[in-house]
Amino acid sequence: MNKIIALFSAFTAASSFVLADEGPLKPQIVFNNVDIFNGTENKLYKDHYVLVEGNLIKSISSSAISVRDDALVIDGKGKTLTPGFIENHAHLMLMGPNLPAMEADKTWEDFAIHGSRMAEMYLMQGFTTVRDAGGANGGLRRAIDGGDIIGPRFYPSGAFLSTRGGHADFANFSAPVGAETNFGRLNLSQEVDSVAEVKKYGRNNFRMGATQLKYMQSGGVVSAFDPWQLLAGSPEEIAAAVEVANSYGSYVMAHSYRKEAILSALESGVMSIEHGFAFDCDIAKVMNKKGAYITTNLTAFDPGLLDIPAVKNVPSSLAKAKSATETFRNYIPNMKKCPVKRGFQTDCVGSVDACNIQIAYEKHLNHEFFGAFQSMVTLTSIGGEISQLSGDFTNPYPEGKLGVIEVGAYADILLLDGNPLEDFSVVGTGTKWFDAEPRPASPETIRLIMKDGVIYKNTLNP
Repeated sequence: MNKIIALFSAFTAASSFVLADEGPLKPQIVFNNVDIFNGTENKLYKDHYVLVEGNLIKSISSSAISVRDDALVIDGKGKTLTPGFIENHAHLMLMGPNLPAMEADKTWEDFAIHGSRMAEMYLMQGFTTVRDAGGANGGLRRAIDGGDIIGPRFYPSGAFLSTRGGHADFANFSAPVGAETNFGRLNLSQEVDSVAEVKKYGRNNFRMGATQLKYMQSGGVVSAFDPWQLLAGSPEEIAAAVEVANSYGSYVMAHSYRKEAILSALESGVMSIEHGFAFDCDIAKVMNKKGAYITTNLTAFDPGLLDIPAVKNVPSSLAKAKSATETFRNYIPNMKKCPVKRGFQTDCVGSVDACNIQIAYEKHLNHEFFGAFQSMVTLTSIGGEISQLSGDFTNPYPEGKLGVIEVGAYADILLLDGNPLEDFSVVGTGTKWFDAEPRPASPETIRLIMKDGVIYKNTLNP
């Protein structure tokens, strides 16, 4: 009897092995004759081959790679193969034209339609991953990952968390304390004024599909109730947000302007500083010690900032902008003197066409201020590291690395019509902002866009 059981067990194990081995083969796509920027090194690997199998990079070689007869072979024609770009601070659901309008007369349909159009625009601009910095829940990611709409990998933060009168208090001016708001009903933004409320709404954000939390610690320039110098939220409240995020294996990103705000956030355990305009070498030391990151919208240092209608036409905003511009003018020299890991940030709120222009201009400013290599790293591997801060069980994309061309990394790939380390314009830059003409749906110089092993654009000749 024991012999029969042993034979049956052996047969079952062998059958299981055979069945697993006979599973469907993953599609193969091989890129021949490409120059590789791998996301981390200041060089190109000339005349290489890259094999994609399923949604991962299977092999990288300086010689031809053997593939099956049914593999798709793409002749790269000497183009530059790079990781897909990563946006670390977007607001895909916020269509504008301003915060009061979105609070007063926009429905969930308006936000959803805008978010789906923004998602497609970002992908066609070469961004295969986007971290949303407030206003989007898990529904947009489900629609993208389920194939219902086209878009990048998506890391939403759920509702902005902010104190009464803080940078995410979008209620109408006359709204009493505790009044229901449009932003609150849709979980785009929530007012939190105690440790208990931070925990409640932070947990709700993860329940709604957030991959990290966004806490509004400082004020802003074009918002209604908050000076940019504001220190909103006590250290205990920020620590409560960190506690909730850590319990989900994730982290907190904090909207922080002042030096005091940035240092307080870092001491509380925040891992991603947003904007961080008062950055200096003291902050750099703390960030490097804690392994933290920063993302900054470089349009804030544009000489034409004071001419933006939302700033110029509102006296309080104009006064705040002038004060902030003077205070934050050392950001760029400090970042060059004491560099830390900086992710790409656009922070656009507005129409799809306007954000398309702003993204291209933000790419341009990165190159103008920090050069080609640092800009490419910012657009790729550093963004991938920031995405992975969401942890092993909150990260919706745990199978491979992002922002790099490596064996085992996700097959998020671009082919560019030139070497971005020598001609950065091939990434799809724009040299104008508010007076710019509308931009095409996708830059001509981005010849191929692949996300998760699927090709969404290919203008190479057959």
